[in-house]
Amino acid sequence: MSAIPKPASTVILIDQQGKVYLTKRPATMKFLAGHYVFPGGSIDKGDFPSTTDLFLNVDNNLSFSIAHYVAAARELFEEVGILLGCNEDGTKAVINQEDMNHYRRYLLEGKVTYLDIMREHRLVLNCDSFTYIGHKITPEPSPIRFDTRFFIVVLPEGQTPLPDVYEIEEAFWIEPEAALSAYKLGHLKMVRPTVGSLQAVMDYRDNHLLN
Repeated sequence: MSAIPKPASTVILIDQQGKVYLTKRPATMKFLAGHYVFPGGSIDKGDFPSTTDLFLNVDNNLSFSIAHYVAAARELFEEVGILLGCNEDGTKAVINQEDMNHYRRYLLEGKVTYLDIMREHRLVLNCDSFTYIGHKITPEPSPIRFDTRFFIVVLPEGQTPLPDVYEIEEAFWIEPEAALSAYKLGHLKMVRPTVGSLQAVMDYRDNHLLN
């Protein structure tokens, strides 16, 4: 019997110059060990909101749960320390680095949810900050399977990625073309969804950042 795919989110972080933030999974990981990937993971129970009051610009015709946005934001925060969220009026939110570090640890320890953090600081998640680019399901032969939604997010102004040393072995900014070239030469180990995401990022960059 094949494994049932778990709902999941992957988020591709891109800067204003069109570079992506690529991370390498440690060899100790059970899934995609040693591969270069983007931040992501399965949806947690705490990612499901009871109401939409913590969100801006919600699309009522979504083909997937709004929890995918929350999971994407949570994984980005846990893995590389980028906090997505703004004030209720849409302006930039500011949380000091010490608090950010505490929240990342509490999230990983299961003491809080991402929605708890948003409520405490009166933040909202702007759904327009996510660009949905596709949907992939891990093939049946795999013992671990995910039903994943992929998003592009532009690096928020004033923030710098800070990788979690336990979840990430290596991380760096790279041009999508350079990453694809390194993959084809065998220098960067990737799976097809990551390769496809890099190609989607080039289209996004050309249409939104470089015009």
